[in-house]
Amino acid sequence: MNVSSFNWTLIQSFLAALEHGSLLRAAKATGVSQPTLGRHLAELESQLKLVLFERTGRGLQATEHALALADAARTMQEGAHQFSRLASGASQATQGRVRLSASQPVACFLLPPMLARLRQALPHVMIELVVSNTVSNLLRREADIALRMVSPDQQSLVAKRIGWVSLRACASQQYLQRSGTPQRLEDLPQHDVIAGDHNREVDRGFEAMGFPAGALRAVLRTDDLIAQWSAVRAGLGVGFMSEYLIRTDPNVQTLLPMMPLPALPMWLAVHRELRTSARIRAVYDFLSHEVAAALAPVPAGHQG
Repeated sequence: MNVSSFNWTLIQSFLAALEHGSLLRAAKATGVSQPTLGRHLAELESQLKLVLFERTGRGLQATEHALALADAARTMQEGAHQFSRLASGASQATQGRVRLSASQPVACFLLPPMLARLRQALPHVMIELVVSNTVSNLLRREADIALRMVSPDQQSLVAKRIGWVSLRACASQQYLQRSGTPQRLEDLPQHDVIAGDHNREVDRGFEAMGFPAGALRAVLRTDDLIAQWSAVRAGLGVGFMSEYLIRTDPNVQTLLPMMPLPALPMWLAVHRELRTSARIRAVYDFLSHEVAAALAPVPAGHQG
């Protein structure tokens, strides 16, 4: 193989296929089309004169050759990522693109007013918003900055807790007029409830408050928080949403202030090397102030 003419993008396709086990899943993860990924793998196998994957009805099965090359390929990929991070950090101009990762509710409801103000404060910065309820990998440059509900544990990341997301029981005026307003925790089993599907935190919370298993009368189950919020606003039942969401609709009323619901920490994370980039540091500092101001104060017992 002629190293000087080697196409390094083939390594990205190889690792995507290795990680996801099929061209379809690799295409969804990378944004590269299935035919292109297939051509990349065929070209790489031709250049190496090795069979890297067995094509089966269930996807791609890595051969021993592929597994033997995996670590070296990952080292090459990390070297490329480090090169990119250092190049980004070398730029001191407050202009260019910044990739920001946030969950669906944060991206759809909390961030938009802030991004409008960011546009005025940093007119030469363009935000690429990665909307995902999974944790974006900052080390692989899936994002430059991430708003997370969990603290990253990688030593090369800088994370700052910038606030707390307070959760509240709530319902629309339409629902409350039809079904009445619960005054005590004991009233909840008589009300229609919107809760998670695979995520059963609401069910476990009911049981922790002393309700028997199965006491929750769920009329809608979905793990999509935007769907839950839309159902609350439509008057379907009682939901358990963040305060910043509830504040966006005056027709939705908070309920049962005595209800013991957790406050979730909000973390702002960035790769350590990228903090030397003026544009990324400017966006980081802007969001640190804006998000902290938009969220509820730190609740008692959660300081630290």
